[in-house]
Amino acid sequence: MNIEDELNEILNDPLLDLSDKEKELFDIPADMKRVQDKRKKAEYIAQRKVCEDFDKFRYLFSLVHHELKTGKRSLVKLSKTDNIKPGVFFIIGGQLVFLESMDEKKLNVNNKRFDCRTRCIYENGTESDILLQTLRKGVMDDGYAITETQEETEQSMFNPNALTDSDQVTGYIYILSSLSTLPDIANQSDLYKIGFTINAVEERTANAVNDPTYLLAPVKIEASYKIVNLNSHIFEKLIHQVLDVVQMQITITDNKGVTYHPKEWYAVPLPVIETIIKKILDGTITKYIYNPQLKCLEKTIVKTESTFDTKGMKVLTLNIKKIYFDEIIKGEKTVEFRELKQTTINRYTYIDEADSKRYLRRYDALRLFVGYSKNRESAIVEVINITYNEGVVEYHLGKVLEYITKNI
Repeated sequence: MNIEDELNEILNDPLLDLSDKEKELFDIPADMKRVQDKRKKAEYIAQRKVCEDFDKFRYLFSLVHHELKTGKRSLVKLSKTDNIKPGVFFIIGGQLVFLESMDEKKLNVNNKRFDCRTRCIYENGTESDILLQTLRKGVMDDGYAITETQEETEQSMFNPNALTDSDQVTGYIYILSSLSTLPDIANQSDLYKIGFTINAVEERTANAVNDPTYLLAPVKIEASYKIVNLNSHIFEKLIHQVLDVVQMQITITDNKGVTYHPKEWYAVPLPVIETIIKKILDGTITKYIYNPQLKCLEKTIVKTESTFDTKGMKVLTLNIKKIYFDEIIKGEKTVEFRELKQTTINRYTYIDEADSKRYLRRYDALRLFVGYSKNRESAIVEVINITYNEGVVEYHLGKVLEYITKNI
């Protein structure tokens, strides 16, 4: 039997000959149909709205398609616990969608979940303002989230080299500003709270007006960073250590007269906080402190200590000009001269009590320093001979035993 005959036999099956009463069993109730029609109509209108500024998104869609093909991005199934943020791409029903922005989230009384209107841009040049939870459902039912690129991942506060399929976001570092109307708080410039939460930041701050931690006032989320494969509490501690000098001493009283002293609020410009977080990521934050006067990070100088063992050796310490120091390190200068003066004669010579004659002091090595700053180059150089010539002591140099560069 060919396919056409088989289809005809199925369609002519007596079981498909239903009475009108039996057909009613398959009808959708009128009230449910109205809801479905209303939902479809709303979605249809939203999806058919032309995106007037699509030209500025056109390149992004082409780029993401290219990055998917080259392996820089990949598809991932969205879970109910994943936090959706603006700037992320999705595929729904085979179409690429960009979540451009979101309105302020509000708690839905019916299902106790946060929801809001979004601006979603579709690669066919349309846009919609579907609800966030509608977007989530669409992605979970018939789509994928698209992973970040390597560069974006490095800005997301986790170590990309340690990721496995079982990795989970362990928490979020967030930066908040206060919307308090109290003069002492409202008039304080560059006042931010830096904290950590294992839940979505929006959920953590939803009850800010009743929480002394948030100054009993609404807050604005300035930025948040996801933490994966990194000890989040150590991450948070490092930020606080750097900014301890500008931690604000705030006292607030609730409507019951109870006094609180909230911590983790700092008077520091937002861009500086973001830079600190990046330096924690690349491991260089230990080289910086915060300068509250200039309101910027200041690189600290950690002097490299000598590790050469000079025990049992006689070492003469001298300061030397940079030009001569470099020549000694290169092996171009093999004699270091020191003029005998009234102020230095006892340093370079001594009087032997046995015969009351003056002799040159013997040294095994010279420890040379360039200039007088704490952050300076130094070296230990072998002395193979010491001679005297018309009021000048000559130190004949051998190999460089140790060379310490200037810290940058």
